[in-house]
Amino acid sequence: MGRGDLTDAEWERLRPFLPVSNRRCGRWRDHRQVINGILHRVRTGVHWRDLPERFGPWKTVYERHRLWSADGTWERLLQQIQAEADAAGEIDWDVSVDSTIVRAHQHAAGARNDPPPALAPKGAGPGRTPGRDVVAEPRRPPGGGGAGGEGLGRSRGGFTSKVHLSVDGRCRPLSLVLTAGQRADCSQFELVLEKIRVPRTGPGRPRKKPDGVACDKAYSNGPCRNYLRRRGIRHTIPEKADSRAVRLRKGSRGGRLPGFDADRYRKRNTVERAINKLKHARAVATRYDKRGYIYLGTVTAAALVIWLRT
Repeated sequence: MGRGDLTDAEWERLRPFLPVSNRRCGRWRDHRQVINGILHRVRTGVHWRDLPERFGPWKTVYERHRLWSADGTWERLLQQIQAEADAAGEIDWDVSVDSTIVRAHQHAAGARNDPPPALAPKGAGPGRTPGRDVVAEPRRPPGGGGAGGEGLGRSRGGFTSKVHLSVDGRCRPLSLVLTAGQRADCSQFELVLEKIRVPRTGPGRPRKKPDGVACDKAYSNGPCRNYLRRRGIRHTIPEKADSRAVRLRKGSRGGRLPGFDADRYRKRNTVERAINKLKHARAVATRYDKRGYIYLGTVTAAALVIWLRT
């Protein structure tokens, strides 16, 4: 076993949730070998073509990662591991939300502008029955790819992307959202919280509501606070200086002072530490993937490793 590969215990936790071949269009190459190849690339940021030979053909490793990023397999694996932790009472549901800017490498630009074809298994053609369901790519803005459609935003230094995330009290990501680098944090706040979905190991609906939420001043506005009040979620968000000045200037019409728990806000460092853990993976700290859904799959795979090893 190489450095960074899945241990036997980690593999046994993942194995029951991995896709199984239906024996009609060939067999999957060994999942453990391919996943180790994907994790090696996520950890080192190496070119796909430069993967060590012990992981098998690089094309197989890349295609597996591309397919699992498109059909949501990485996200489902993450949710299953979260479900195990929740069943054992190991999730701290006092959640923190933030975002981080990721510099895009020059190789991340140049995705095709035309909408790509649906992802289909090798050998599936007009007159052949595919061995598994054909997986369509995620919904994207009209007009195909392009920088905006792939989560690449302009800045003075070049292309950037932004990863919005929520984490539990033990620095483990609960949900991930990818946007262009110039998108405001508060614009994705509701989507980040709506993506929290931890299934139950037994009967029952998935858990989607945290006990509490802590954010920085980037989320200090009316829509974010109203959303949290509507869902009945306790929150700790500091008030901006200009908002406080406007409220005081209005007098009794300015409303009450928003509640703020300084002790709880000190624990918001969990999201900063989670971002540091994610960026230990070089393919996360610098974006090399042209397609937005593939890069989001890379970040999700890195989050999955954090859950397995925490």
